[in-house]
Amino acid sequence: MPLSREDVVSAALTLSDERGAESLTLRALAAALGVQAPSLYTHVRSKADLLDALGDRIMDEVLATVGPPEGETGWREWMLDAARGLRAGLLRHTDGARIVASARSSLRRADFSERAVTALIDAGVGRPEARLTVLAVERFTVGYVLEEQSAPPDDGGAGVDPAALMARLPNMTAAIIEYFEPGRTADDLFDDEIRLILRG
Repeated sequence: MPLSREDVVSAALTLSDERGAESLTLRALAAALGVQAPSLYTHVRSKADLLDALGDRIMDEVLATVGPPEGETGWREWMLDAARGLRAGLLRHTDGARIVASARSSLRRADFSERAVTALIDAGVGRPEARLTVLAVERFTVGYVLEEQSAPPDDGGAGVDPAALMARLPNMTAAIIEYFEPGRTADDLFDDEIRLILRG
């Protein structure tokens, strides 16, 4: 049975999820599909084209979870929910943020932006403010997940001396401790930072 572009993209996403985007090459993908690398060029022209297709797939998953505002939901709460959906979609895949950030020719991320900008405009936000707000939230979310998906230090952070850190960064360290002491999580931190952006 001949391969389809859908088969190639699905296999590439599986391979990327298993090994990371850095390990995703056309040769490795061909081996996973049991074909010769040149046969993939019928479906993907290059690694960049493949990344665009993977970015499309990831953003399609995100778009499926982000509907228009319903009922009395205010635009800020809707935008927070949309950002949560974007973050969750990126985190669902190893290097999801890196792939989406690299998918320069994909329009699916623009589709997300259009949906969000339209929701804000419909809620009475001016078009320039709506665009800037969505851009800030979107770029913050992708960057936030890029950091979340970055490899931890080789020593797992064991080389950090807490006393030296407190001496060098007293206010930063105290603020971090104060924030997380009541039992807040990384999810709470994300939400609070998005809320800060949305307050303008």
